[in-house]
Amino acid sequence: MGIKYWFRDKKNLIFLILVLALLTMPFVLTLFRLTLLGKFLCYAIVALGIDLIWGYTGILSLGHGVFFGLGAYAMAMHLKLVASGSSLPEFMVTGGLTQLPAFWKPFASAPFAFLAVIALPLLLALLVGFSTFKNRIKGVYFSILSQALAWAFVTIFVGMQTYTGGSNGITGFTTLMGIQLQNPMNLVSFYYIAVALLVATYVFCTWLMSRGIGKILIAIRDGENRTYFTGYDSSRYKTFIYCISAVITGIAGAMYVLFAGMISPKELDIAFSVEMVIWVAVGGRGTLLGAVIGALLVNAMKTGISETAPDMWLYFIGLLFVVVVLFMPKGLVGVASSLYAKAQPYLPDFRLPFFGRRRACKRKEMAS
Repeated sequence: MGIKYWFRDKKNLIFLILVLALLTMPFVLTLFRLTLLGKFLCYAIVALGIDLIWGYTGILSLGHGVFFGLGAYAMAMHLKLVASGSSLPEFMVTGGLTQLPAFWKPFASAPFAFLAVIALPLLLALLVGFSTFKNRIKGVYFSILSQALAWAFVTIFVGMQTYTGGSNGITGFTTLMGIQLQNPMNLVSFYYIAVALLVATYVFCTWLMSRGIGKILIAIRDGENRTYFTGYDSSRYKTFIYCISAVITGIAGAMYVLFAGMISPKELDIAFSVEMVIWVAVGGRGTLLGAVIGALLVNAMKTGISETAPDMWLYFIGLLFVVVVLFMPKGLVGVASSLYAKAQPYLPDFRLPFFGRRRACKRKEMAS
């Protein structure tokens, strides 16, 4: 899809405006707020991955926190080994270990850790996706299975406290490839990297859904049996997009660690995975732009409400989800699109220079 046609989609133009606004945030926000916004950008990347499988393919995963956690733990293990130097991490010493476990040793290498951020979610998604989709497990059954997967991983990571830090997780990071993580200028750089990752992910998802495979994924969502009987092996396509979504989520998890300064099993559990789905539902699934807006908006509201009334947040998110499901099934972007469609006859015919000029010329030729 050429850049000319990319900008003809008004949702892409809105995303561009949003990105331009995000680029100005380091000049107007405090370092604390900028760090929070950096986390929200990581969540927005996750939401794009969720939208690919749920909004476009119809796969409701309630265990995507596992992939987020695997990417985050891969990055955290490397950062912890760098911070510990020649010593063992403190939770290993407390657990009675006298030497570094064998599976930890490769994470001392930054290239290996970066590769693991991608490979671990990919391999797990390939295993789960192939074994479930090949056996035609779908709908609520897959959702329950993904929840069970999240519960199993949380139990493992909490139980293996000597190797994973248990419920406290892994923290105490100092540098990444010689870059001081707590340096304000470096945090700003990480923020811009997060913005760049968000843009790259959005462009990739837009490109993917504009190709033939995107049309097949939508066909699977709207009628998997019909798609299957027309000659397409839906299990392969579902496994493919599930793996893509897992990799996107794992990369977002690795980036999240740089802003949060820690990772714990809380990021793997079912509640966090359900929150991911709520972000997409609020923004509008099947739009990509809605996933980004939903993640940023819901987490901003979560922060604001938690700072004033911490006990009210869970009630609010539950009420928000009910309202969206009952009254706004297409999310905020869907509502905005409907209002725009109704108001369009009364709006001026606005086009950016060089975008849509040919269509305008054709209309004049046809009119004459």
